[in-house]
Amino acid sequence: MKDKFARLKGMLSEMGSVLIAYSGGVDSTFLLKVSHDVLGDRVLAVTAISETYPEGEIQRAVRVATGFGIRHRIIETEELSNESFSSNPPERCYYCKGELFTRLIDIARQEGIAFVIDGSNHDDTGDFRPGMQAAKDLGIRSPLKEVGLTKEEIRVLSAEMEIETWDAPSSACLSSRFPYGMSITKEALKKVGAAESAMRRLGFIQFRVRHYGDIARIEVEKSEIPKFADEDLRKEVVSAIKSAGYTYICLDLEGYRTGSMNEVLKTKRVNC
Repeated sequence: MKDKFARLKGMLSEMGSVLIAYSGGVDSTFLLKVSHDVLGDRVLAVTAISETYPEGEIQRAVRVATGFGIRHRIIETEELSNESFSSNPPERCYYCKGELFTRLIDIARQEGIAFVIDGSNHDDTGDFRPGMQAAKDLGIRSPLKEVGLTKEEIRVLSAEMEIETWDAPSSACLSSRFPYGMSITKEALKKVGAAESAMRRLGFIQFRVRHYGDIARIEVEKSEIPKFADEDLRKEVVSAIKSAGYTYICLDLEGYRTGSMNEVLKTKRVNC
């Protein structure tokens, strides 16, 4: 792990200046801090916001970047206006990341910044992630992935560096809550966002509310599934999620897992 960390710092030093696609999550925050430690003011963080981006993530991204003393810019993206994205095919993320990275490349050119980088890590190669293909096609670098750092190693290093996001739950844009083929709309995204905000207020940390029209499929950590034997808690969850606009609420007995929506893909795809 220490060797990987040293290689990461060496790689960033060789880059000279970087624009970071900054979401405020564990990986991009770690990359942002290390980049700033190595390159100083030759770092620019850019956060893209839209209806697909959880409100809490925006607030954290702004707070953390400000705390680091790093230049930070917020831009708005309009992926919902792209039918190739909003129709929600399995390659949905390719179109979203394609728009984002194109915008970031333009900003980097205007600012005289040598590289655009993102926070993809080694573990991301183990799932179907079309957004990584978009990054490859557009020449975006992924230093954490290139040196082989895993999510767990990033958390350990973040804790050692006293970065507040070291134990933050894994996050993803709200469009990942929709089954492939179901259209993604502003109204449905608000519904998902409201349901997940309610779950967070009830004390759940790592979870997802998957959207199936009037049905919400809840994924929580396996260790938290037994909590639902408590009738009072069940009533609170049902009431909160119905208030968000759902009619039926289901608990997934397999628990939370990254990329569960990819389980329906019948054909084996090559990882991007």
